Amino acid sequence: MNTLTLGIPSGSGPFLISFTYYAHGKTYSDEFTSPTYLEQGATFPISYNPLAPHQNSKSATTPTGRLPLFTIAIAGSILLSLLYLSMMHGCN
Repeated sequence: MNTLTLGIPSGSGPFLISFTYYAHGKTYSDEFTSPTYLEQGATFPISYNPLAPHQNSKSATTPTGRLPLFTIAIAGSILLSLLYLSMMHGCN
């Protein structure tokens, strides 16, 4: 799917890219931040959820499918605690 873009600098950091795409007879709009500037009218590929066309691969609100670092840290802490407790239980 090709989209049209409008690159707008957001301060001195990344660029805010606004774009629109057409899916299932409707036009959808969204935006994302990019470290590089895209010319107005530039096209780039995106994918969208056919069951919910407002969800797309560039949206900041779309789940990425990766676990947040905090969740991984908690799971690792629990695993290490259980390992430690099992080792201490074996020493007695």
